[in-house]
Amino acid sequence: MEIGVVFQIAAVGILIAVLTQVLQKAGRDDQAMITSLAGLILVLFWIIQYISQLFDTVRELFSL
Repeated sequence: MEIGVVFQIAAVGILIAVLTQVLQKAGRDDQAMITSLAGLILVLFWIIQYISQLFDTVRELFSL
């Protein structure tokens, strides 16, 4: 895995955390929850290929 992907995930996490806190302080809890879920889904779409590669490697390692 590239180190750039880790930094991108960290940047999205920090951005989402700040946005969530700002929205919660403004009394918009529903939008804060949607923002958190959107960030999670975005990161999952980024790492799904790496998870797939991990499963393929494990399958090849154990000859399944």
